[in-house]
Amino acid sequence: MQTISKEYTLLFNAMTDAEETLARLRQTLIDAQRRAEELYLEQEGDCAIPQQTH
Repeated sequence: MQTISKEYTLLFNAMTDAEETLARLRQTLIDAQRRAEELYLEQEGDCAIPQQTH
């Protein structure tokens, strides 16, 4: 069985950690975007002009 050098193991682990961190950051940004959109829509709802009825 061939062994993997310490350098490649270090690099692989660093890349794996970075991918996991980026995935968490992506989800954080998606959650923030959704919340910002909800807040915006709530604000628009509060400022809505009542429609006139005929």
